[in-house]
Amino acid sequence: MKGEIIIALDVEDISSAQKYVKMLKGDVSFFKIGSQLFTSEGADVVKMVKDNGCKVFLDLKFHDIPHTVRKASESATALGVDIFNVHTSGGTAMMREAVSGAEIVSLKKGVTMPSILGVTCLTSLNDEILKNELNIRRQIKKQVVHLAKLAKNAGLNGVVASAQEIRTIRRACGKDFIILTPGIRPEWSQSGDQKRTMTPIEAIRAGSDYLVIGRPVLAHSDPKKALKMIIAEIETI
Repeated sequence: MKGEIIIALDVEDISSAQKYVKMLKGDVSFFKIGSQLFTSEGADVVKMVKDNGCKVFLDLKFHDIPHTVRKASESATALGVDIFNVHTSGGTAMMREAVSGAEIVSLKKGVTMPSILGVTCLTSLNDEILKNELNIRRQIKKQVVHLAKLAKNAGLNGVVASAQEIRTIRRACGKDFIILTPGIRPEWSQSGDQKRTMTPIEAIRAGSDYLVIGRPVLAHSDPKKALKMIIAEIETI
């Protein structure tokens, strides 16, 4: 399904995460567990989401030497997560080791092979930061496509990328290449520290497979109402 919503559980502890999972799981079935929550609670929070009958996107952005990323990939697969990600800037060898580790554990333990996505350029980056701080001379859209091609060639299932790069990634990597889009902001919410944002409708029309939405829902005075507003907006397409 194009445009499936993933709610970002960017909260401090498992009790807060569980509150949102129980509140929202009737409307969505996918939740993101990122660095803050996983560092605080570990594998228990993954188990909690799975026990509630929902899917997990483990957003830890593995980025290390190939052997270390392979071992992290094995651990993530053993946890039963549905999606996890690695930084494409770690290089082809690192990405291939992530795939290999997941495949071996999937076969050995009889668990479903997770989708592995490559992080291209964080949505907090822009051309100015890329050029002046990271010394990368390509424009951000060209750099994202370059990294997406690396990810595909390394055997990854898709990428994490801003909605603004979806169409160029599609042309370069094909219709079956997964594109998961963070930085989704309904028109009635604020962009915060994200620099390359897009509304849910814009992202779906561009071809995004998954929309990661956090603060517009969790920071709303009525999170369930906010989520229903977004779903209603999407259903008008």
